[in-house]
Amino acid sequence: MDYSSLNRFFFLAAGAFLLLLFTHFSLHFPSSPSFSRSSPFPFHGPSITTAKHTTRNHESDIATHPFDPLTIQEINLARSILLSYSPFSSSPSSLAIHSLSLDEPDKPVVRSWKPGNTLPTRKAIAVTRYKNKAYVLSIDLSTKEVVQLPVPDSGYPTMTIEDMMSAPWAPMSDKAFNETITARGVRMSDLACLPISLGWFGQREEGRRLINIQCYSAEGTANFYMRPIEGLTVLLDMDTKEVVEITDKGNGIPIPSSTNTDYRYTVTKNNQPAWLKPPNPISIEQPAGPSFTVSEDHQVKWVGWDFHIKADARAGIIISGVGIIDPETGKRREVMYKGLVSELFVPYMDPTDAWYFKTYMDAGEYGFGLQAMPLVPLNDCPRNAHYMDGVFVTADGKPYVRENMICLFEKYSGDISWRHSECPITDMEIKEARPKVTLVARMAASVANYDYIVDWEFQTDGLIRIKVALSGILMVKGTGYTHTKDIPSDENTHGTLLSENVIGVIHDHFITFKLDMDVDGPANSFARVKLTRQATASGESPRTSYLKATRHVAATEKEAQVQLALYKPEEYHVFSTEKTTRVGNPTGYKVVSAGTAASMLDPNDPPQLRGAFTNNQIWVTPYNKSEEWAGGLFVYQSKGEDTLAVWADRNRPIENRDIVLWYTLGFHHVPCQEDFPIMPTVYSSFDLKPVNFFEKNPVLWLPPHQEKDLPVCSATTATA
Repeated sequence: MDYSSLNRFFFLAAGAFLLLLFTHFSLHFPSSPSFSRSSPFPFHGPSITTAKHTTRNHESDIATHPFDPLTIQEINLARSILLSYSPFSSSPSSLAIHSLSLDEPDKPVVRSWKPGNTLPTRKAIAVTRYKNKAYVLSIDLSTKEVVQLPVPDSGYPTMTIEDMMSAPWAPMSDKAFNETITARGVRMSDLACLPISLGWFGQREEGRRLINIQCYSAEGTANFYMRPIEGLTVLLDMDTKEVVEITDKGNGIPIPSSTNTDYRYTVTKNNQPAWLKPPNPISIEQPAGPSFTVSEDHQVKWVGWDFHIKADARAGIIISGVGIIDPETGKRREVMYKGLVSELFVPYMDPTDAWYFKTYMDAGEYGFGLQAMPLVPLNDCPRNAHYMDGVFVTADGKPYVRENMICLFEKYSGDISWRHSECPITDMEIKEARPKVTLVARMAASVANYDYIVDWEFQTDGLIRIKVALSGILMVKGTGYTHTKDIPSDENTHGTLLSENVIGVIHDHFITFKLDMDVDGPANSFARVKLTRQATASGESPRTSYLKATRHVAATEKEAQVQLALYKPEEYHVFSTEKTTRVGNPTGYKVVSAGTAASMLDPNDPPQLRGAFTNNQIWVTPYNKSEEWAGGLFVYQSKGEDTLAVWADRNRPIENRDIVLWYTLGFHHVPCQEDFPIMPTVYSSFDLKPVNFFEKNPVLWLPPHQEKDLPVCSATTATA
């Protein structure tokens, strides 16, 4: 194979995992030990900024808040401590750093800290592997003391970027693999391969880190996902890069055509239908500037809200220290200590040889934040957005910057926050309305073919809406069928025929959020408010039935485990045990579900054992600093021994305690032809809504928009 073929293969393989930022820099991290830029869209604001573009140099960043992520200087210090730590010092090149992030101070320490106070001791937590042994280490950056922490009984740490990018190369040196590719009629220069986690199904996965490699033909299209080399799977030892096994059960299955699969606008604009007139561009303008401020890079304030935001290699976005000013008293009140995406679970519903293992856990296996790509100004985020960066580490511990990873913007889409008009019969000429303006914090993770958009949306009425959108490209299966009439009635294709030789396989998406609620402080309880039908007594009323709300406060974890049911409605309240309203109601927030889905897999199916955190939509646990990741600290090839379901099975007390609420948002996806060759974006969400938190609706004091306050823009007159 010539050099250009190799280069193209690696570009496609890396692109498949959406690490194009690294390929843009020829996959070389900088020779300087300080940092590297990995984004073609440099941006960050000054120390205190409004929503405008300013490039940030992170080399001189200094932590100013207990939640602040490790700075570049701190990462370099932690790295030097690790390299001099025994046993790593004897062979530094044998050390792989899978994650290096802030070891947060204990919660009481953070809650008692005030701006201007000395920061609590800064510590880093490192997850490493050294000569095939895993270590979890806490590093005191002041004393340089290193403390070993417990390591999970099963599983491996999140893959490094280097793991994901080097694995697709490995089969290329295997003669049998090259012969197989040639026999399938694919040129090596058109090959694109993906590293696919293999879950855990028994002894075969014991004792070494393994990964499956599957390949595609990129001939004629950038959308190689639509051209699978079906049935070909390479089992690879991730550490030695040894090809363990090659399975090819796809002989005779054609590779689908590339025709009309390319999604790049430079290609599709040439095929645009003559009758199609696209919508005109639209933009939000703020003549008085944005209403939010970002100070010290991470502290956000907006219309009474304040919170800390940062990028995280595993979770993507972490929102912390959420509070809101009470309009009645002018005092700040606590709402949530910390919120984040804890884990994702994406099982495909095809039990055949080349598909059964596709049961991804994207945060713990790949790193949800590591897969976050730079947001595209004007398209991922509107014109009035402010961008924030993430600082992560490579496997050798060197820091690099992922630019434009998060955006903040005020959103107005014509929705109404509140309105009322009096009808003529009252003889009162009242027409009142308030526009719904919200503040959105957004990230987008591109995990191979799928793109996830996560929004944290703060509203003026005290509500927090957490929204997940699915976009990107389907992972499809090759088939010999070109029409549904050719498929035997007794054959299960495990999906939908989307185009000639292309099946979209049925699959699920579950996104589990950790929500450490501190409603008016950490002393909280969880109540299930059950709605039941009541019958009226004979002769009591013309009505025969009505609904009654009955409140039950959960005493233990198992009493708080919820499987949502449409015909058994409940409300779910996290409330303060120390504060009430003027009329005596406990102040609280409730979880309000929108559309969601539940896992229907057998609870003893190996993927479901690992993804048992999806057994319920709601869990409530007592606060425990070590219980951060719903699938466990080590997810890769784990057996499900360290999950949220295992923790909650202890049935610990949760009444009048510092508690954590976990919510799983789910999607069932039965593909259809509109998902080919790219998918329309699908949204779902849930709300954290105040319930008796305020004395009255805080929207009451909001002003309406006035024509005099808005910009006057001249636009071309619309024509028929």
